[in-house]
Amino acid sequence: MRLVRFSRPDNSTGIGLQVPYGIQDLSLADPSLPQSMVELIDRWKTVQPRILSLSKKLGVTDQEVGILCPIDKPRKILCIGLNYRDHAIETKAPIPDEPIVFCKMPSAMIGPDEPIVLPKVSNSVDYEAELVVVIGKTMKDVSPEQAADGIFGYSIGHDVSARDWQKDKPGKQWFLGKSFDTFAPLGPAIVTTDEVSDVSNLRVQCRINGETLQDSTTKELIFSPVTLISYISQVMTLEPGDVIYTGTPPGVGVARTPPRFLVDGDLVEIEIESLGILTNPVRAAS
Repeated sequence: MRLVRFSRPDNSTGIGLQVPYGIQDLSLADPSLPQSMVELIDRWKTVQPRILSLSKKLGVTDQEVGILCPIDKPRKILCIGLNYRDHAIETKAPIPDEPIVFCKMPSAMIGPDEPIVLPKVSNSVDYEAELVVVIGKTMKDVSPEQAADGIFGYSIGHDVSARDWQKDKPGKQWFLGKSFDTFAPLGPAIVTTDEVSDVSNLRVQCRINGETLQDSTTKELIFSPVTLISYISQVMTLEPGDVIYTGTPPGVGVARTPPRFLVDGDLVEIEIESLGILTNPVRAAS
């Protein structure tokens, strides 16, 4: 299933299924379903049969809807650095022996078509296309095998990064450089695991103004999603609706000669095979 959140013309919001010919409005068809995506994920085993039944008989909504960020109440936004072999080679960094983990603040998360805002205090804002893992159950100290059962689905993410903050500030401010408002686009859908035949071999691309700047596959991942979950769960409890941005392939702006950073007026498209396309315009802060 491809789960989405959306807004209706009257500014109400709903949860639905994205199908080839439109959006099925689950919230309108069954108001007793959770109205929060995080709650729906948490109660998935209970509500999945009702959703499956609805999907077989519902038509698509005839209202013009706007797709929203699929996670409405983000708890943890965890991210992985240097997790593609080809990206590590590109940056002349050694292949990590263990995952490099950092986080973004929930206030950084936005949805499709929302603008990435370039902060006034940075002139080196970079793009990073990423596969995102959506956690489906509470997990602590789990093995990779147990972790596989705890993945709800996948989405497309953009780890926007202020490189001058991340690399040049005293102490290298990864957390701040990654956590500016609007620096964690996500969407358009959460695609459940049964819809993704092989997460270890998905094409990942980033296009800016139609030009392809990143193009690789998840075969290049150093640490798989289940390995990441197992590793992180040694430290913290993962909860339904938490997300892990799993790292970016080569082609980032900071590694180019000359560097290519985001500028006002850019249009960024991130496409991941089987998951769709996440599109965000870029604008300067007012």
